[in-house]
Amino acid sequence: MKKLLFLLVLMVTLISVKANNQVDLVVAADGSGDFTTLTEAIEQLPYYNYQRYVILVKNGVYNEKIRIEKDFITIRGESREGTIIQYEQLREDWQKAKDAIGPAVINIHADDVILDNLTIKNTQPQIGPHAFTIFGSGTRTIITNCTVTSNGGDTVSLWNFKHGMYYHDNCYFEGAVDFVCPRGWCYISNSTFNELKRTAAVWHAAPHNKNQKFVLRNCTFTGVDSFYLARHHYDAQFYFLDCTFPELMRNKSIEHVVYKDKPEKTRPFLYGERYYFDNCERAGENYPWLANNLESIGIKNEQITPQWTFDDMWNPLDASPLAIIKKEAHQQSLFLWFDELVMPEGNLVIQLASGKQVRYFNGGGWKRIELRGDADFDASDLKGEIKLVSGNIKGIKATVQPRYVF
Repeated sequence: MKKLLFLLVLMVTLISVKANNQVDLVVAADGSGDFTTLTEAIEQLPYYNYQRYVILVKNGVYNEKIRIEKDFITIRGESREGTIIQYEQLREDWQKAKDAIGPAVINIHADDVILDNLTIKNTQPQIGPHAFTIFGSGTRTIITNCTVTSNGGDTVSLWNFKHGMYYHDNCYFEGAVDFVCPRGWCYISNSTFNELKRTAAVWHAAPHNKNQKFVLRNCTFTGVDSFYLARHHYDAQFYFLDCTFPELMRNKSIEHVVYKDKPEKTRPFLYGERYYFDNCERAGENYPWLANNLESIGIKNEQITPQWTFDDMWNPLDASPLAIIKKEAHQQSLFLWFDELVMPEGNLVIQLASGKQVRYFNGGGWKRIELRGDADFDASDLKGEIKLVSGNIKGIKATVQPRYVF
């Protein structure tokens, strides 16, 4: 009965009530939360989701693979080491007997998804074959403070080749053969890459847009003897900034894969080699191809930010306040307009300069919030600053830190 009442309230109101560290749903393997599996929690969210929902996953081992098709979901572990989502899945096995979930441990087919403070494992034991841990076709995907591993290739495969933008920070990635392989735009910082096979660690594809790029800043690479750094089949654009490499990394520049015996398989290569390095260091001594060359394209290291990487289409590090771009009043309703999707947080109450107070009425998940008071408004009520009494107004697009109006 308790769970049923909770779900009815969730579906009817569609309002998240939380502060920075509060959550909407709790998953706990020991039964102490709202659900015992992530799959159950995700299935209970609105099918057309217009607000951000935060799912806290308590420490435990969750032997499941999940599919995310609802936008604006944050999955956050209680602790990085203690919250483990794992499943044994070879891509080949999935192709032989496809299920509706997908070929990876976490399958993301939605936008503005955030994974934070988790360990995610594909536990299949073979070194080398394709074995996705995270697979996705959404955009504005954030992975932070996570350990993501597979013994196989393509550990993290975010493959929205038209619009995909991905931001990862403070992560540990492990796998064999192109084990972090974004298509589109990707920025990764402060992370470690561990290669399990004598092949390429990272891969990129920019098949749809010349500006698509893969930036790696302040990252550390480790691996087996004679692994090499990177390769690509399609057009690609790599930036390695302030990265460190081990002495055992092979002396092999980024490889453009060409099929000499079957030239029809070779992908178009329209823009030539676009491999850029700045302030990178290999133990022992640098190979010549690791030399600084950003100046050749007139770019400085400090210019390369996430916002620059994503061509000003998205800034995952944006912490600026949300701006009210228009205020309107009609009878007892006050309408606040924004230039992005917003939602109420907590018990939203606002006081106007005239002293009148208004409470949230509807509009969560849209660019306009409606608030209502006890009396009709006139033009004078819209003048002056408005003050927050309780709650807040929050942006729902994926950013590392939540953005608020007040």
